[in-house]
Amino acid sequence: MNSKPIKPLIKPLLLLLPVTLVLLLIPHIPGKITAPPAFSPSLKIRPGYATYDAYIKHQMNKTLNPRLRRVWATRDWDRKVRVFSLFFSDLKSQSLLSNSSRALCVGARMGQEVAALRGIGVAGAIGMDLVPNPPLVVAGDFHSQPFPDSSFDFEFSNVFDHALYPDRFVAEIERTLRPGGVCVLHVAIKHKGDKYSANDLFGVDGVVALFKRSEVVRVRKVDGFGLDTEVVFRKKDLNSSTATATTTTPEK
Repeated sequence: MNSKPIKPLIKPLLLLLPVTLVLLLIPHIPGKITAPPAFSPSLKIRPGYATYDAYIKHQMNKTLNPRLRRVWATRDWDRKVRVFSLFFSDLKSQSLLSNSSRALCVGARMGQEVAALRGIGVAGAIGMDLVPNPPLVVAGDFHSQPFPDSSFDFEFSNVFDHALYPDRFVAEIERTLRPGGVCVLHVAIKHKGDKYSANDLFGVDGVVALFKRSEVVRVRKVDGFGLDTEVVFRKKDLNSSTATATTTTPEK
């Protein structure tokens, strides 16, 4: 009697483990999705999720897709690391990032952003995603980051459009960013994302209005894998009366 090999089953089962872990870590998120809060007219929440669990599972379908994971880990890896390295090197030249920065990449998937940061000397860089990818990416929900207050000097994300609750997404960044720390978002303006996007942004003011404890440092056009705008924020140091920032008027 021939026995069937069981080894090929192990990898899919291991990939499914983060689904259970993440769902257990977010009990405070409402199970039933209620009407979305009113944001700026420039920010629209997409309907279609009956429960938060359904939203999480839908998001994880993309990250767990075996074909996409192969592409991200092979063909796309060097290209994305190279482009992210250019973005981060520019931020270093503007003194918005340094080798000593404790850096977090929010929604990092396989961790190309983290590899780019470490490659230019930011050794204290880590990524966070629903699906972990050790050693570069740990498990976490960007609506409820698994880190203490003021944990990071720098946070980067290009997945703002995936946030079902953009206000919580931003509030968690501001909570875990130290006073004086820098947040950089790459977003798409005036064009819709893919089927995994949970919101659509039609003007920079839609995201700027969500940052209650930070000020805009600069806004510029970029070419970042389908995203066209970079917005840089600095968290205010409420204990310092001398803290200042170079502010660029947001583009509409």
